[in-house]
Amino acid sequence: MTNTKSRGSIQPTFAREDWQRGYRSLEQEQSYWIDAIEGVLPADLRGTLFRNGPGLLDRNGELYGHPFDGDGLICRISLTGERAHFACSFVKTPEFLAEAAAGKILYRGVFGTQKPGGWLANAFDFRLKNIANTNIIYQGEKLLALWEAARPYRLAPDTLGTLGIEDFEGRLGPKQTFTAHPRRDPATGDLWGFGVEAGPKSRITGYRVDGAGQLHQAFQQEVNGFCFLHDFAWTPHTCLFVQNPVRFQPLPFVLGWRTAGECLASIDREPSQLFAMDRSGHLTTLPLEAGFIFHHGNAYEDGEPHRIVLDSVCYREYPKLEPGTDFRQVDFEKVVPGEYCRFRINLATGETERQVLFPHSCEFPSVHPQYMGQPYRYVYLGVTTNPAGQAPLQGIAKLDVETQQTQTYSFARAGLWGSRCLCPVPKAPPKTMAGFW
Repeated sequence: MTNTKSRGSIQPTFAREDWQRGYRSLEQEQSYWIDAIEGVLPADLRGTLFRNGPGLLDRNGELYGHPFDGDGLICRISLTGERAHFACSFVKTPEFLAEAAAGKILYRGVFGTQKPGGWLANAFDFRLKNIANTNIIYQGEKLLALWEAARPYRLAPDTLGTLGIEDFEGRLGPKQTFTAHPRRDPATGDLWGFGVEAGPKSRITGYRVDGAGQLHQAFQQEVNGFCFLHDFAWTPHTCLFVQNPVRFQPLPFVLGWRTAGECLASIDREPSQLFAMDRSGHLTTLPLEAGFIFHHGNAYEDGEPHRIVLDSVCYREYPKLEPGTDFRQVDFEKVVPGEYCRFRINLATGETERQVLFPHSCEFPSVHPQYMGQPYRYVYLGVTTNPAGQAPLQGIAKLDVETQQTQTYSFARAGLWGSRCLCPVPKAPPKTMAGFW
């Protein structure tokens, strides 16, 4: 926990009990009109916002080992111009219903959850529960809950009822997956996504979902090595993937000693690999010194299709999951920080250049949808708002990528960090790769 001086004493920049409160399970689903409104709702603000995330983090007090293993909860906020309505519902997968009926954990989680009973109960059990908890999209009049290790689940927008697996009329098979982070082409409205079959050799399949909700396979490529691909970046001519330098040690997972996520580790002194696939499926591979990337902000072509700008949140190494740890008691000072970085890539010559745009702990970059795959100026980031060290993401930063000027809004409790205001952050000098390491 990071400390700052306040009134002559050391005060934490956040209250751990407040942070832990966000990881309590929702006890029951909700549906109600929102009466507590500060100010006035804009009369022309009408529509519905859907959100997705882990909403159930235990079964009858039996805790999941990691929040990413939590069951998907869909939240819906509908705005009429005069009033606002909230509703939420769990994605009722067969696995969710089976655990609800049994009143206990029946499936191993990818990141940190084991079935009760020790390694004997978990050994040689490779079943996965589709938790459908990472993202939610609306395409072709289909509301889809996404999780990258399986197929999407389709929901009814008006009731949030679970309609079942979306296989796009059989085009997405039982063993195939669909990313939790698709990208929408602002010119055509098409949704681009991918799936990965990871192994000693990994297969990457690219998909396009058109405006009618029909899925088309765009490309398929086999690459060397184990691929841990959570996200990708998109331009009008190219899909960009960063293969992080990690290895998977399967034996502890097979024997039930560890979860799959706990069997991942960084490969020292290995560069990342950039996979650039054009619309014909042609693959260009380049080394990229990125460390580790979960999420990309945006990518665009700098004058020519072979000259790419790629903006991503970069870590110096994979933030390894240690077995047997309680994420609710995380030591934030040991958390690896991410920085928002820009890569200039020449696919023709193989040259790459890296610059740090935002040298503060951040994650979850988001740009305006109309600028997806295009030059853009502003990106929004979840950030820590303490002056130094690590803490939970307590604020939102608006970064001007042209000037590197930032405005940050802090949600920290008054008296711990300061008032909830827009606080300018001074421009930081660009870092080279050598300076970063």
